[in-house]
Amino acid sequence: MMNQPLAERMRPKTLDDYIGQKHLVGQGAVLRKMIDAGRVPSFILWGPPGVGKTTLAQIISNKLEAPFYTLSAISSGVKDVRDVIEKAKSNRFFNTVSPILFIDEIHRFSKSQQDSLLGAVETGVVTLIGATTENPSFEVIRPLLSRCQVYVLKSLDKEDLLTLLHKAIKEDIVLKEKNIILKETDAILRYSGGDARKLLNILDLVVNAEEGNEAIEITDEKVVERLQENPAAYDKGGEMHYDIISAFIKSIRGSDPDAAVYWLARMVAGGEDPEFIARRLVILAAEDIGLANPNALLLANACFDALRKIGWPEGQLILSETTIYLATSPKSNSAAAAIWGAMELVNRTGNLPVPLHLRNAPTKLMKELDYGKEYKYAHNYENNFVKQDFLPPELSKERIWVGQENPAEQKLTDQMKRLWGDKYS
Repeated sequence: MMNQPLAERMRPKTLDDYIGQKHLVGQGAVLRKMIDAGRVPSFILWGPPGVGKTTLAQIISNKLEAPFYTLSAISSGVKDVRDVIEKAKSNRFFNTVSPILFIDEIHRFSKSQQDSLLGAVETGVVTLIGATTENPSFEVIRPLLSRCQVYVLKSLDKEDLLTLLHKAIKEDIVLKEKNIILKETDAILRYSGGDARKLLNILDLVVNAEEGNEAIEITDEKVVERLQENPAAYDKGGEMHYDIISAFIKSIRGSDPDAAVYWLARMVAGGEDPEFIARRLVILAAEDIGLANPNALLLANACFDALRKIGWPEGQLILSETTIYLATSPKSNSAAAAIWGAMELVNRTGNLPVPLHLRNAPTKLMKELDYGKEYKYAHNYENNFVKQDFLPPELSKERIWVGQENPAEQKLTDQMKRLWGDKYS
């Protein structure tokens, strides 16, 4: 047991030891009542990582004295689901309580995998407890969702985290033998991001870095220093997560491919979700490169699609290629500035009416009211262009898109000047 990670050693065995989620398992709460009554329906636990989803499922199984089966959606297929259901049917003859089937990351189950659960859940062969970090409304098929309650778990608050911290120091078989002094807690609480597992992992990291039999002081400075020394302790939900993605984005925006790939490697080493990185690259391609190199958005979008097809770890090659391409591309935020400026203009001027000549006229009454009457069809004119007003009259003097100084946008600006003259000069 002493070789187990601290988070595993501290995993609670009963509801009385369970920290957090009082709205579900506190005295008199809905799930607590059902557990105490010994009648638990199939349900899905939805919440961020490290808030006790797996632990709660195990506690329920122990409390009900029910056979407990577990599957991971990452490594299990339809055959594994069917095998477990057959085992559950066999055990059903010897137990009055339905076996519990716990599926971690159920949002990763395919439709066929979820379909294979329906019959067993509906007939009570198993009581399904699913755990997901994603909104089950989007990720779980409707027939399965209709057969399950959904309970939302919350990130642990400061009081919960401090309770867990003190409990680990006083009661853990290893830590209680050490002289640990909690001098400061702001950093360890901040980096944990409401995640109990991260909190205990960080505590373990800081304690294990100390040598000798001296008293071990936990300070904010020491926590930050230890996390920076250990990229594997990268915090996907806390401050370090945002610091590193910020450095990554700013390095690409600043056209430094070396720094960009370094921060990419930090995220990869820390176990960041590859799709999160790819999504940020798509956003950056539109916001920071934009019209200076429109191919950047195409490549970033292709990166996202290819990552889903190829998977991991090969996907890091696709991320690296895209990162370098975006970092070395010319930069422009004219498209981003245009929409931001347009939104500010809308907020300032309100819902101005659409000019009559731009309105559609699908009915006789609308035609009689001159909807669309003065509209000029551009393709009926030389070079497929004719000057006319497209903004409300109150905004006729406003400029929204302004091309920036790069070869691609200079061509666009020159084209607008040829068509509109002074308006785009």
